[in-house]
Amino acid sequence: MHTITRVWSVRVIGAFFIAAGAYHFVHSQPYVAMIPPYLPAPAVLVVVSGIAEILGGVGVLLSFTRVVAGWGLIALLLAVFPANLHVAFHGWPGVDLPRWILWVRLLFQPLLIWVVYRFCIAKFRSP
Repeated sequence: MHTITRVWSVRVIGAFFIAAGAYHFVHSQPYVAMIPPYLPAPAVLVVVSGIAEILGGVGVLLSFTRVVAGWGLIALLLAVFPANLHVAFHGWPGVDLPRWILWVRLLFQPLLIWVVYRFCIAKFRSP
């Protein structure tokens, strides 16, 4: 893989997670609404996940924290999967999306996990 491809991919990943995390604070109600009822303190979980996304996004932009931040983002993506699964099964209160889109959203988590692993964690060697 070319170094330029990796550099730009990491920048996009970092910007994506920073923006997604910031959005937890700008427009938190949809995130609070998607938390399954069996989890405590939905507003706190939204704040924690927003902070984790921002820190992970910044972390992957820095070469000396990239691998640890990448693993942290993968752990975060796994941790929020139950909330995404919950809205796929039960709908997303306050968000007007067709149910099929909520199911398709689930496919993006494995894809995001792969992207983070591929560009932030995996070691690359030129052929």
